[in-house]
Amino acid sequence: MAPLIQKKPPTSAVQEEAEERSVSNAAALSPKLIYEVIRREGRDELNRTNRSLIWSGISAGMLISLSVLGEAIFRTYLPDAEWRFLLENLGYSLGFIAVIMGRMQLFTENTITTVLPLMQERSLGVLCSLLRLWGVVLGANVVGAFAAAALFIYTPAIPENILPAIISLSEHATGMGVSEAFWRGIPAGVIVALIVWMLPQADEAAFFLILTFTWLIAAGDFTHIVAGSVEMAALLLHGGLGVGQAIFGFFLPVLVGNIIGGTVVFTLVAWGQVRDDVEDS
Repeated sequence: MAPLIQKKPPTSAVQEEAEERSVSNAAALSPKLIYEVIRREGRDELNRTNRSLIWSGISAGMLISLSVLGEAIFRTYLPDAEWRFLLENLGYSLGFIAVIMGRMQLFTENTITTVLPLMQERSLGVLCSLLRLWGVVLGANVVGAFAAAALFIYTPAIPENILPAIISLSEHATGMGVSEAFWRGIPAGVIVALIVWMLPQADEAAFFLILTFTWLIAAGDFTHIVAGSVEMAALLLHGGLGVGQAIFGFFLPVLVGNIIGGTVVFTLVAWGQVRDDVEDS
């Protein structure tokens, strides 16, 4: 008697579609697809109202203060050892994790997100929308940073023993020369733009992606305009920094450095690798 051979049932169209979707989801995104994800997000951001941008930007400016607070807490309670510097800079990542994963408006993210639409559609209208968004978001971030700094300086919201560490961190961040503040702002701009570029395919690893690369900003002693604005504001309100030095010695050099790093360096390079694919499609 011949053995019974069970035939494999034919694969249904639904199963084939499910398998294809699984393969597509498992495959790494191509640079063109990453570009398209960020471009569409940037286009949506450019269409948001000023009111929406302002509230989101203020929230981001306030919550980025967790970077300063977290680093200060680590510095206060860790023993004074050689390895403390590397560990305390993990605290710097806290504000960025809250802001980026909370989908709030952070100026340095927009040096790539909202620039990519301009790379594809080079028009005066898109440029004006970009400059509007940059101005609104940066101003809102600074307002939020000053609000958080005022909470640190003028109220008992944080323990007294942590305030000296905040002041010490602020003095270091704003104590660089103009040239040094500018040049150190470029790597920070590149790193934040890199985070934005990698996030579309990060999925569950997004937390560790942000944690690792924002730690690198602090460990590398690079300058970030929004987190640095909290430190600048804290020192201004505490009386340890003059307005002129704050604006011309810290804020403007770091701002220009971040823009060059995020836009001129990273975004143009990212655009260069997808330009032929985008314009041919």
